[in-house]
Amino acid sequence: MMGSTAYSQTIEKEAPKGFDQLRSGIATGKLDSVQYASKTVGTTRKALVYTPPGYNKKTKYPVLYLLHGIGGDEKEWLNGGKPQVILDNLYAEKKLQPMIVVMPNGRAMKDDRAIGNIFDKDKVEAFATFEKDLLNDLIPFIEKKYSTLTDREHRAIAGLSMGGGQSLNFGLGNLDKFAWVGGFSSAPNTKRPEELVPNPELAKKQLKLLWISCGDQDGLITFSKRTHDYLYQNGVPHVYYVEPGVHDFKVWKNGLYMFSQFLFKPVDVASLSKYTVLGTPAATNARNAKYPQILPDNRVVFRVKAPDAQKVQVDLGKKYDMVKDTSGFWTVTTDSISRGFHYYSLLIDGVALADPASETFYGMGRMASGIEIPDKDGAFYAMKDVPHGDIRVKRYLSKATNTWREMYVYTPPGYDKSTEKYPVLYLLHGGGEDQRGWATQGKTDMILDNLIAENKAKPMIIAMLDGNVGNAGGLAGFNENVLKAFENELKLGAIPFVESNFRVETDAKSRALAGLSMGGLQTLYAGIKNNNMFSSLGVFSSGWFANNPKLSDPQYEFMKANAATINSNLKPLWISMGGKEDIAYQNCQVMMKKFDEMGVKYQYSEYAGGHTWPVWRHDLFQYAQVLFK
Repeated sequence: MMGSTAYSQTIEKEAPKGFDQLRSGIATGKLDSVQYASKTVGTTRKALVYTPPGYNKKTKYPVLYLLHGIGGDEKEWLNGGKPQVILDNLYAEKKLQPMIVVMPNGRAMKDDRAIGNIFDKDKVEAFATFEKDLLNDLIPFIEKKYSTLTDREHRAIAGLSMGGGQSLNFGLGNLDKFAWVGGFSSAPNTKRPEELVPNPELAKKQLKLLWISCGDQDGLITFSKRTHDYLYQNGVPHVYYVEPGVHDFKVWKNGLYMFSQFLFKPVDVASLSKYTVLGTPAATNARNAKYPQILPDNRVVFRVKAPDAQKVQVDLGKKYDMVKDTSGFWTVTTDSISRGFHYYSLLIDGVALADPASETFYGMGRMASGIEIPDKDGAFYAMKDVPHGDIRVKRYLSKATNTWREMYVYTPPGYDKSTEKYPVLYLLHGGGEDQRGWATQGKTDMILDNLIAENKAKPMIIAMLDGNVGNAGGLAGFNENVLKAFENELKLGAIPFVESNFRVETDAKSRALAGLSMGGLQTLYAGIKNNNMFSSLGVFSSGWFANNPKLSDPQYEFMKANAATINSNLKPLWISMGGKEDIAYQNCQVMMKKFDEMGVKYQYSEYAGGHTWPVWRHDLFQYAQVLFK
């Protein structure tokens, strides 16, 4: 991407009124209809060529190739979009670098008219054939007939719908020929992003600008978003522009207006995420809910209707005041929000409520809204085309409590068709959560499916237990009696149920126990005391309380007396933390120092992000890779 201290563009979000209307008294470009010999098709083909105001053969110009949709031809842009008017007006405002614009027929076949069934197999295939026609026949013709710059840095390609797919396919597939690529409402002919950009690092170096835009109500937006998500994860700078609209020229004209102003000028890469009108509805939204919307720079737009409220805020840890419009809608745009999953609430006149537009999750001791923020490093829990396991909801009568309890159980791909026995990880949530946490907020199944598919983790069963026993009332009531109650539930309730109802190995080397925060304390207590039952313990964002010696000192005394046995049985004792901003960080540091003094061996891992689900997802991702090996 091009860097410069003086950038051409200012942040303009969309075309102003009248951008596509004829103006008197301004210089205008010229439209020519040309014919060229196509060896690819074996016939003479047509194109429209726009030359800018004041076109002079003594000056060499960059070229934009502008492609039409599946039902159009070389005149579709002319008839539906009036590109010459848009470009003339931009030249008059000195917003455009002078360029030649070529509008070809992208249906590369002998009868290339848009007649009959335009979805016929041969007609659709002709759009792919056009790549050869463009590269081998049309571009050489244009560069011979017109005064053009012929290097890749002065050649751009963009298109609408089918032409948007062609532009992404041809432009990204020929970065030695094109440095500027734009797809407006790109159609299903768009290749999968892994095919479009197989080498993200090379694309970063070669692309001057990659532009992807679509209307928010366009049924084809999933293809644009799929490409954007891949580019975001792989750090390829681009514009992802979403505006109100459907699959029509209102959107495409605006796309041309916006995209053309970037061309053949220095590009401020840091500003690219600002160019959009709308964000993308969060993946955690209730079905068909438009808000919250996530902008490309991970700022979030919240919107709620509360016409009679006096004050409305969004509480994301930080509180944001919302502003009311005349229709009774309250709106706010937040700062950029950190990656992954976050709980949030609406505060309506001081009352914390779940957002009706969002899915709800049990966290903070109640049902709360949650929002999933895109994570560049989140591919490990993304849905992928790999074999998938199941999450099963199992109810059992616990012999420890004589009450009905519930656990969520992950079984790996192929479990039902297999006869083998599997190792088991017993996995615990934090305070204010329950057995649903790891299955929903934690994305346990996605993490394990992907690891198993890559042979990075052994196929295993994961029993996600409800750690709320003994009426603890959260950490305030946390004491040894509560920990003992959990230990009993684990040994007398959960483990016997799993080993009686699932095809599992029942020896210590095939069992592991792990938990986050409160679940980490439960793991330390039950796991260390019963280290002969487990081959490994995982302690995420947790540690014995440094200021509660009544609770912690007996644990340390037990460990000191049994250090050699603990070291022999637990391989590894795995401890992780969400960096210094993790609320358990200091307790953990004190605890590990005690372990060092006692000679208790452990592995330590740190992943920045605080006391949050993005950290714990990553903990499971790492920990699962060291288990049962």
